[in-house]
Amino acid sequence: MPFVALFTALARGLSHLVLEDGTYVRLDQPAFATLRELVEESARLEGRAPTGPHPPRVSRFQAGWWADMADAADTVVVDPVWEESAGALLALRDALDGEATAAPAAGLPAGLHAELRPYQRQAFEWLAFLHRHRLGGILADDMGLGKTLETLALLAHAREQAPDAPPFLVVAPASVLGNWVDEAARFAPGLRVVTMDATPARLGRSPAEIAAGADVVVTTYALLRLAFDDLSALEWSGLVLDEAQAVKNARTRVHECARTLRAPFRLAITGTPLENDLTELWALLSVVAPGLFPSLGRFRDDYVKPVEAGDTARLDRLRRRVRPLLLRRTKEQVAPELPARQEQVLRVELTPRHRRAYDTFLHRERRHLLGLLDDFENQRFAVFRSLTLLRRMALDASLVEPEKHADVPSSKLDALFEQLEEVLAEGHRALVFSQFTSYLGKVADRCRDAGIEFAYLDGATRRRADVVRAFKEGSAPLFLISLKAGGFGLNLTEADYVFLLDPWWNPAAEAQAVDRTHRIGQERPVMVVRLVADGTIEEKVMALQQKKARLVGAVLDDGNASFAGALGADDVRALLLDA
Repeated sequence: MPFVALFTALARGLSHLVLEDGTYVRLDQPAFATLRELVEESARLEGRAPTGPHPPRVSRFQAGWWADMADAADTVVVDPVWEESAGALLALRDALDGEATAAPAAGLPAGLHAELRPYQRQAFEWLAFLHRHRLGGILADDMGLGKTLETLALLAHAREQAPDAPPFLVVAPASVLGNWVDEAARFAPGLRVVTMDATPARLGRSPAEIAAGADVVVTTYALLRLAFDDLSALEWSGLVLDEAQAVKNARTRVHECARTLRAPFRLAITGTPLENDLTELWALLSVVAPGLFPSLGRFRDDYVKPVEAGDTARLDRLRRRVRPLLLRRTKEQVAPELPARQEQVLRVELTPRHRRAYDTFLHRERRHLLGLLDDFENQRFAVFRSLTLLRRMALDASLVEPEKHADVPSSKLDALFEQLEEVLAEGHRALVFSQFTSYLGKVADRCRDAGIEFAYLDGATRRRADVVRAFKEGSAPLFLISLKAGGFGLNLTEADYVFLLDPWWNPAAEAQAVDRTHRIGQERPVMVVRLVADGTIEEKVMALQQKKARLVGAVLDDGNASFAGALGADDVRALLLDA
């Protein structure tokens, strides 16, 4: 049967195909089902039906689709340059799946001052492979496994291969700029690393002047947006996005800047490529592998909705498509020598006065919230505001109504210091996390009253690196940290206890906090204590965490559980029922 005629008929949606001898062939036969599905997918990938004499245009990142299509054809003729790039991608996928021999290993750069663990060497070789073939990817290893070191090894390798090439641009949160400079000086001292930590006007130098003679330029996401015109006018060897969840929202200006900056190689580094729903993964892939899934709308129709409905076949297809471009290893897989981590949920009973204050506020907010859910999308801000107030009320009634409940004790604060009394007496050091800086302030006041030395870090902290260094090198047994300010970019293996004062429905945020201390370099067992106010919305948040965790497991860790998407109206109802 002529493939072109069959392909065209299926693409046009015809019910029959007339062969040269006049025979009619029905096209609704099961034998054509796989080919029909691939034809329909090609139309969605390209945005139009591949009808007529023009074949479908396929991005090299869509090599998985091409391989499936080639299996259905007798003969395949493609452009040799395209075939080399797509073929390399397919070979990488097969090697990762253990179905083929791995590509020749890239030699470690001579200027690398580090001994890579086997899994780190594997990551370096994966990165070098992508770089060699001008492909992009997502390095999504668990936090604390050395993603920065692996990336620095690649940058040093690329510089050895092409000493006169333009610099790489690394974009990171402002809080970790210093970390990139320090790590580069430690592991790749031959790299000339410069930072752009303010606007060109403030620095008095243009990005071109800053980048002159550099191997790596490190800047922030805010400056990528503010100085984009200047940065985009320069030539770069590659773009590296550290803590790349910063560009997970495709509607933001910073995502647009990352997507449109000209660079032949793009790498996203994040331990949490997927936090709430699959569209975040699409946003990252649209930056590092443009063309793999061109349309967000079609991606929602083809993958988000079917997978949320439990379509395991569609989930398997998605994994096959992204497999070569996303490298993720968990600590359990590659670092079994890490000391044990124990986790405990400490349920805190509210005092009678705290309970009365919480219940009164809950009943009022519940009526208000349930009235908003019928128009959830338009009322989303109001809904989240009320949920946040409920979470604050579960922590401390005075955080919500200070004048009315100023003398109502915080049950959780009492429980925390009961725990700390024993922990500190045994010589341990602890990190204490909260999402609410106002509550961290109360913890700090209680520490002062008890004569407990502590370090403190939130988004308003100046000289962040000095604060972190003081804790690492000093004797303070406690480090109070806001979850947003300290959830990434910190290596605090000096502590071996972690207290999480308020649960959040995004499990990735808590995982980032815990991994500040449970990471390579930790030599002692780590104890994680989650304090949960009994009979409050916090219990429901914990249940929602498990639901969200299945999202990551299903897509990234080859699990088969179904999962829900971002927080929606049904999730809010579940939070309010019996909360």
